[in-house]
Amino acid sequence: MTPKPTGQPIEVLLVEDDPGDVLLIQEAFDFNKVHNNLNIVSDGEQALAYLRREGDYAEATRPDLVLLDLNLPRKDGREVLQEAKSDEDLRTIPIVVLTTSEAEEDVLRSYQLHANAYVTKPVDFECFVSIVRQIDDFFVSVVRLPS
Repeated sequence: MTPKPTGQPIEVLLVEDDPGDVLLIQEAFDFNKVHNNLNIVSDGEQALAYLRREGDYAEATRPDLVLLDLNLPRKDGREVLQEAKSDEDLRTIPIVVLTTSEAEEDVLRSYQLHANAYVTKPVDFECFVSIVRQIDDFFVSVVRLPS
């Protein structure tokens, strides 16, 4: 596998069931002029199907980064995280938990399940935009991702 060149657009999978949060993240990407490809699914079962390229997602592009909410319908984010990080083909995809939960047990459990980062969603749009920018800067400009 050759790494993606630093600064090149990446494939981002957003796993989020709240339409308002989806809109905020899309607006933050637009506001920051983030040119990454943002793909969106709204529950944990869709997320795993997308990651495994099953069913409706057979032609899906493998994401370089997953932004994962914890509180999802059908299969929650903890289950998605556990299954993805237990799968040899998926475990190298960085997963950032992006959630409203500030509960210490959620933070601890996410890292025990091998989340790459845990970020609490701010309620203020400007802070939200800043956090999306920082995630983008880090995963696009700083770290080296596998292709």
